Amino acid sequence: MTDAAAAGASWRPAYNPWLIAIVVTLAAFMEILDTTIVNVALPHIAGELSSSNDEATWALTSYLVANGIVLTISGWISDTIGRKRYFVICIGMFTVCSLLCGLSQSLGQIIIFRLLQGFFGGGLQPNQQAIMLDTFEPSKRAAAFGVTAIATIVAPVLGPTLGGIITDQSTWRWIFFINIPVGIVAVFLVSILVEDPPWEKEKQKRKRGIDYIGLSLITIGLGCFQIVMDRGEDEDWLGSGFIRVMSVLAFVGIAGAIGWLLTAKKPIVNLDVFKDKNFTMGCVLIGSMGGILYASAVIIPQFAQQVLGYTATLSGNILSPGGVVVIMLIPVVGQLMRVVQTRYLIAVGFVIMGFALLYSSGLTPNIDFKTLVFMRSSQTAALAFLFVPISQITYLTLPQYLRSDGAALYAMFRNVAGSVGISASTALVTQRQQTNQANLSKWMTPFHQPFNTLVADTEAGLRTIGHGAAGLHDAAIGHVYQTYLKQATIMAYSNVFLAFSILAFCVVPLCFIISAKKGGGASPGVGH
Repeated sequence: MTDAAAAGASWRPAYNPWLIAIVVTLAAFMEILDTTIVNVALPHIAGELSSSNDEATWALTSYLVANGIVLTISGWISDTIGRKRYFVICIGMFTVCSLLCGLSQSLGQIIIFRLLQGFFGGGLQPNQQAIMLDTFEPSKRAAAFGVTAIATIVAPVLGPTLGGIITDQSTWRWIFFINIPVGIVAVFLVSILVEDPPWEKEKQKRKRGIDYIGLSLITIGLGCFQIVMDRGEDEDWLGSGFIRVMSVLAFVGIAGAIGWLLTAKKPIVNLDVFKDKNFTMGCVLIGSMGGILYASAVIIPQFAQQVLGYTATLSGNILSPGGVVVIMLIPVVGQLMRVVQTRYLIAVGFVIMGFALLYSSGLTPNIDFKTLVFMRSSQTAALAFLFVPISQITYLTLPQYLRSDGAALYAMFRNVAGSVGISASTALVTQRQQTNQANLSKWMTPFHQPFNTLVADTEAGLRTIGHGAAGLHDAAIGHVYQTYLKQATIMAYSNVFLAFSILAFCVVPLCFIISAKKGGGASPGVGH
């Protein structure tokens, strides 16, 4: 054994691993929270900066574009300048950009600062994951990933709630200012507690160089893809020339990047990670979970505000109990992983998710707050069975030298799938709403007796509350039409929940493709 190998085998972090886990997760939590907290504040940002809601969404799009690109290449950057140094730079600059976003006086300024915020924020999740992998031995990673789950699962849940409270009670600028104290504390503690292990220092000596072609293709492909996902619904998808151009560039960029990275001598992203079956299936499963998680987190508040007339704060409160459920269940799942095969737990998680979404498809016009909370809580309960087991099995057999690239691609799969899930859910709501309106309109005719009865009953109700005879029939028709539109919308949301329920059930068989191998030092029951 060489001196470097011996040093690597005997290396242990200088400080308590759990303290390190909390500190690095704090930084990741701040970044993930920021991706969802801004959504609620967009109308307020648009109003104060004298722009339309459509223009204001570029503040979200610019962040997602930069974030998606950097997520993929963060492994290369980490290996080039050092993981700890890169992590500290990302936290510090993310905090500075948060301050600049809060101080923005024009839409152009906030778009630029959000772009920079996304650029530095993209390095936080992969580095946090890689640090956790090196800090904990395999037998303790399941518990460590439980801490990570708080950032990854709870942050998107709390984002809309916290964003609603801040924008309703104060100003949208504070959704950025709250990052400043957290960022300062995180920079200070990471600088003290975190260190690069010997094998990471060796990587810095064997620099990959800059793969300009790979970097360019990834930037074009993922950047344009994120624009398509985030702007497609507003721009009428392929009905827009802009979206068609972005779609072509996204396809060419992503396909070209894959081809180049597979053949280049020193690629910017090492795709050898996908030779590991556990890692490949882990990315597929975490992508499926991410798509469903982000989509369902958007649908329920959207339904509550658009159909039920809830405020931003109240609709956000629907999500909060689900975060508590996840935190309570994660330790239970951690214990189950000691005695139950990991792939079985993951399969159970997707089954629970499928039934929870199937239950959620039973929306009604008079649904109450408690029922909506229970629907969302049942969905998030499934996530406790997914995130930690998937994370554990993904890295179980991945070689140590591929962890940086693996963590970057793993985070990229989750986030990109989340963007797809959000776009797909909103597009499906619109499409199903139109389809349902067309189907229901067939019965809105004087030749259909139930319709006539409904109009007559509505007329009687209006007459009872003092409506005059003049225009009574037209007013009744208007009320019926509004009821018809509301019913079509409720049915649309139900249809979308049903579609994602089917998707969750379809993922279940994939869980059993996971290898039966066991990693060295893995906990009993892991992957066998």
